[in-house]
Amino acid sequence: MAKKEVLKVEHVGMKFNLSQEKVDDLKDYVIKLLKHQISYNEFWALKDINFTLNKGDRLGILGLNGAGKSTLLKVIAGVLKATEGTVTAKGKIAPLLELGAGFDQQYTGRENIYLYGAVLGFSKKFLDEKLDEIIEFSELGKFIDVPVKNYSSGMKSRLGFSVATLVEPDILILDEPIAQLDPKHADQIYAVLRELNENYGKTIIVIEHHTEYIADFCKHVMLMKDGMVQWVLPTGEALQQVEELQGCNIFPPQVTIAAHRMQQAGGLPGTIALPITVEEGKAIFVPKVLPAEEKAASPSPKGETVAAFQNVSVSYRSVKGELHTVFSRLNLEIHKGDKVALIGSNGAGKSTMMKLLVGLLKPSSGDILLNEKSIRDLKPEALSRQISMVYQNPEDMFIKDSFGGDIAYAMEVRRVPDSAKRTDELLERFRLKELKNRDGRLLSGGQMRRASLAIGVALNPGILLLDEPTSNLDIATRKEIMRTLEDMKAITETVVIATHDMQLVCEWAERIIVLWNGQVVADGSRNEIFGNRGIVEKVGIRPPEIFSLGQAIDPDALCYTIDAFLNRFEGRFPNNENS
Repeated sequence: MAKKEVLKVEHVGMKFNLSQEKVDDLKDYVIKLLKHQISYNEFWALKDINFTLNKGDRLGILGLNGAGKSTLLKVIAGVLKATEGTVTAKGKIAPLLELGAGFDQQYTGRENIYLYGAVLGFSKKFLDEKLDEIIEFSELGKFIDVPVKNYSSGMKSRLGFSVATLVEPDILILDEPIAQLDPKHADQIYAVLRELNENYGKTIIVIEHHTEYIADFCKHVMLMKDGMVQWVLPTGEALQQVEELQGCNIFPPQVTIAAHRMQQAGGLPGTIALPITVEEGKAIFVPKVLPAEEKAASPSPKGETVAAFQNVSVSYRSVKGELHTVFSRLNLEIHKGDKVALIGSNGAGKSTMMKLLVGLLKPSSGDILLNEKSIRDLKPEALSRQISMVYQNPEDMFIKDSFGGDIAYAMEVRRVPDSAKRTDELLERFRLKELKNRDGRLLSGGQMRRASLAIGVALNPGILLLDEPTSNLDIATRKEIMRTLEDMKAITETVVIATHDMQLVCEWAERIIVLWNGQVVADGSRNEIFGNRGIVEKVGIRPPEIFSLGQAIDPDALCYTIDAFLNRFEGRFPNNENS
């Protein structure tokens, strides 16, 4: 049967004109425009893009932040009009680019279903018929009648996806659909996409930085660099281009990298196809005959208590008057020098815990102590010298027309001496000196994260809280943020990170706190958490791929990095003692 073409992109280019002048406000802009004092630099975000998709294709797009991926999807969706070239689509396109972005924060989830659905063109009658289905898939339960302002970002994403997929489009385009989701719901999203593709013939294009999901889901992969398509290849062939991908700061699945490194060292035949999934990896690796003994790390002595929750309860009422409890009599201590990762499903209470610590939320009962003193009657401004929070959306931290000004402002309003000198020191430390006059909201993803971290530590807080610091970032940029966290040791002694990024957890955290339904269900080291299968399954934790591969081969293996895995396993050669 002949393949049915559903999308054709021909010679597409997208040009932006970037102003060379600094403009302080609209009035200043109009004046300069009338006087012809504004000049522009041409920037081509897309250059001569050509490709075709057939009905039922599943295309994954790889590339660094700024490669042009999102711009391309917006052009295909009709959100942006290409400067040159054409896009021909046969059928309806559903652009799921910013899930939940159109929600009204004051409305409940139920009210937003009707609002969001109306924007997408659904009738009230249709939404009435689909309401139970939407609520069931979103797994919001009673939270459906709670204002969206109380939702986690993951809960908003799930609700947005639940509504948007009802469009029944011919082509779905998604930009990082699981960036805000816990592993359980990330798997759920891709399961739905697979069903739409395999059972209903939908064509799907997805931008995804997690290459393990690309390996499992996509049929083909497109590599973009500097606004151009480098190649489009079948997924297995694409992800085996290890050196080329890494040269673009894109990292194939950990399974693939491990096999490639072993192949380079002569531990695997050069002709063998590199595995791209855990299942394929099981056929490639075996335990070493005499694996090195792994000594259990002795627990570090606890430092003094710098923050404590004492019988803390947090609850609020829905618009129907029902009481919803986030925390019930929570007791927890954070110690000086802790490197803590807060993990758990969306809505487990991670962000709520951080907002309580910085005074943005007040507990319904109980008390919160910082340095042994209650913060119940203190405003966030009064706590800023002791504790600082870097938000999940870093653009929320930028209020001036330059992020250098944002850093200085954070100190000036609190009368910190030598603020100008300290601003320069922070710009140097976070490798941002050349960008100090740029608007923070216009920086790249990695630059924006570094800038928000610089603002967060401007007051030398004893405790720094980071909410999803690697969300929406490619892996190379995530690694850069991890290096930055290490550089911060001299500035901030105690760091608490709320995250779904298990690689970050495994490579950085020394203590892991697991939240589930508003309770601490586990608190310990990596081995204590990931080695506890009951906790892993109960909470829906998805360990790093290399850990899962090690476990699949040897249940006693606890490998959190590729180096640890290679120390424990060797390659399986055909027709030898390991085969």
